[in-house]
Amino acid sequence: METNDGRPADLPTDRPVLFRGGTVLTMDDAHTVLTDADVLVVDKVIAAVGQRLDVPEGTVEIDARGGIVMPGMIDTHRHLWQTAMRGYGADWTLTQYFVWYYLEHGMKFRPEDVYAGNLLGGLEALDAGVTTTVDWSHGLRTIDHAEAAVDALEEVPGRFVFGYGNIFAGPWEWATAPEFSNFVQRRLRGSDMLGFQMAFDVTGDPAFPEKAAFEVARELGAGVTTHAGVWGATNDDGIRLMHEHGFMTPETVYVHSATLSDDSYQRIAATGGSVSVSSESESSCGQGYPSSWAIRAHGIPVSLSMDTSVWWSGDLFSAMRATLASDRAREHLEAHANGDTVTNIALRAEQVVDWATRGGAKTLGLDAITGSLEVGKKADVVLLKNDSSPAMFPLLNPYGHVAFQAQRADVHTVVVDGRVVKHEHRLLGDHVAGARRSIEDTVGYLQSTLGAEGWAEGMSPDIPETKILDNPYMYTEYRSAATRGQ
Repeated sequence: METNDGRPADLPTDRPVLFRGGTVLTMDDAHTVLTDADVLVVDKVIAAVGQRLDVPEGTVEIDARGGIVMPGMIDTHRHLWQTAMRGYGADWTLTQYFVWYYLEHGMKFRPEDVYAGNLLGGLEALDAGVTTTVDWSHGLRTIDHAEAAVDALEEVPGRFVFGYGNIFAGPWEWATAPEFSNFVQRRLRGSDMLGFQMAFDVTGDPAFPEKAAFEVARELGAGVTTHAGVWGATNDDGIRLMHEHGFMTPETVYVHSATLSDDSYQRIAATGGSVSVSSESESSCGQGYPSSWAIRAHGIPVSLSMDTSVWWSGDLFSAMRATLASDRAREHLEAHANGDTVTNIALRAEQVVDWATRGGAKTLGLDAITGSLEVGKKADVVLLKNDSSPAMFPLLNPYGHVAFQAQRADVHTVVVDGRVVKHEHRLLGDHVAGARRSIEDTVGYLQSTLGAEGWAEGMSPDIPETKILDNPYMYTEYRSAATRGQ
């Protein structure tokens, strides 16, 4: 269906929707796979899953034959505000990322620039079949920036969790400010379409100034998401302090967790926390070796994330592949170092598809709402189908096909909360055109602010003589041996 100007038109929102005749990955507890099966959506929820379903009169039928019907994917850590800089930092190291955003230019972003990044990033996620995204929004210098960020998320027809953060001020400062509490009460209450976390890191300072922010999170009933085990930034000291003060909970999400000790992993496991693995980021930037191979040994729940489009594509197909590649590479290397050979792979494609769907739902406390195709859950559904692609047939191993063969272009239809938001490979409505206008304004502003020379040099920024090498958090003077400050 198209409008007169060629744009895709919205499908009826008041009628049931049926995916007919696909291979269905339910991602239920048994990981049930159904062939030649249907998924029926009625009144925002999954009404039935099975073969040759009878449907209500007026149902919109979508032909899923030859395709894979699966739950919407869930990204548990994405800095949406940086999407306006898509691909700009393709060759950055993590230190250069810190220099550009934390030290030199991150503070130049206006509220409208955060809005533009969130709008484009949210649409990018939906286009790739990511129906729930954690916006790890650590560019919120002011409440106006936060207002703009949420305005964009509410405009995008996806499911989001807003991770409020501010890398330019100590979390003990912004989290205890009256305007923050007021903002949370006004904008972040009572909707499963927009959840809430507090997003901040723990430096390992023995004074534990972050305690004040944890106390606010506890008062608000908000989970904490934190970059843990990042080389040169966060380490085992931060985990120990969180544990000793009783702030490690099942709601806590530890992002990366790539340079932690067994003791820290055991603390995470014992307190029921989970880890968001960003394998592309960890492999390229140097937070540490991607941690899934270590996490598995401790039985810690895992979810996947792509981190930021300033480097990588905003889809979870890449995240699944990168996780399988890094995990398997480490397994082989460990075996070879002992003169052994891996004859059966430990991490399977089925497991990373789980991490990209059900695992994310469990991490975010949304398992009763989304993450699997089960009767009564909200209808967050993705159809992978591309009849014109020679890579989409034959369909022999559906988990392997999702993890290794499919890509963004194969996302045929996306449903969020029962609403069709993408169909026949095109996002519905006029959101993309609006995002383009906002992004063009932001890029033009940044280019003029930095100047032509500064803009070009920013793609490979020099490392200045600064404490960025010892500690990327400009709001604290704390140093430790782990950050090369002693």
